[in-house]
Amino acid sequence: MVREKMPSMRNGEMAALSNERTGSTLLADIVSLFKGLVLVLNVLPVLTGFWLALHFTNTAFSETWSVFLLTIIGSTLVMGGALVLNNWYDVDIDTIMDRTKERPTVTGHFPLKAVLTIGLVLSAIGFVLLLFTTIEATVYAFIGWFTYVILYTMWSKRKYTLNTAIGSVSGAVTPLIGWAAIAPGYHIVPIVFALLLFIWQMPHTFAIAIKKFDEYKAAKVAMLPVVRGIPMTKRQTVIYVACLMPLPFLLSSLGTTFMVVASVLNVVWLVATITGFFTKDDKKWAQTMFLFSVNYLAIIFLVAIIVTFPVFN
Repeated sequence: MVREKMPSMRNGEMAALSNERTGSTLLADIVSLFKGLVLVLNVLPVLTGFWLALHFTNTAFSETWSVFLLTIIGSTLVMGGALVLNNWYDVDIDTIMDRTKERPTVTGHFPLKAVLTIGLVLSAIGFVLLLFTTIEATVYAFIGWFTYVILYTMWSKRKYTLNTAIGSVSGAVTPLIGWAAIAPGYHIVPIVFALLLFIWQMPHTFAIAIKKFDEYKAAKVAMLPVVRGIPMTKRQTVIYVACLMPLPFLLSSLGTTFMVVASVLNVVWLVATITGFFTKDDKKWAQTMFLFSVNYLAIIFLVAIIVTFPVFN
């Protein structure tokens, strides 16, 4: 009797393990489809813009929690939809590149028609939700969506090195979305944060392009290092990071702590970019630049929220 039960127990364990792996694979596919890290890095500035608008207009969060939910959920769906559409359109080059060949659009785990439908539906729902906040916030979201999906993904990415600058516009509007849900966006704070994001995305993307130089070259994507060379890309990286230096001083209304933290980060980043002229391992240097840029962005926006908490004022 014992011998007869053993195989069924093993089969049960194997089935449970298979289900666990299937669930894990599905989750990984979803994260990959929505480019999890990219989505989070785009939602954070929306949240920060919203929070800072409350701070500078002396508006209580308790009075706007419904607007907050509409803003965050709506913008997340719009950005998520845009990222999904990017995966749908780029499936041919994603098949070539190692960094993207495990995406569900490439593996076939998600049918392309379903991916297209998901991207369009999520985008539409996101825009509808944002319309319940303000027209201005919705317009900023549409500018970001249109720039990323049409001008970047479908038009410039494969043809022009300018694609990086075009793609940067889509990320730059995120703090304006959050702010405009509460107040008009012509305030210096959201404008400077939008400028910061635009500039930040250039060296951030250059780092990725150097890291994955061979893959972009094989896929014939017109990234700056591939078209103009790594030395040119390093020079432009230094220029863009240097352009970040004065921005903290335009945000003096956030206080000394913010200006000091942001300035220190800028100086460290600039020094790190300059070391690129003396390194022999470009890809290792690019990896360091990439990791620093991601942490830089998270710290900048989190500090902006922290220093404007009521306890600090």
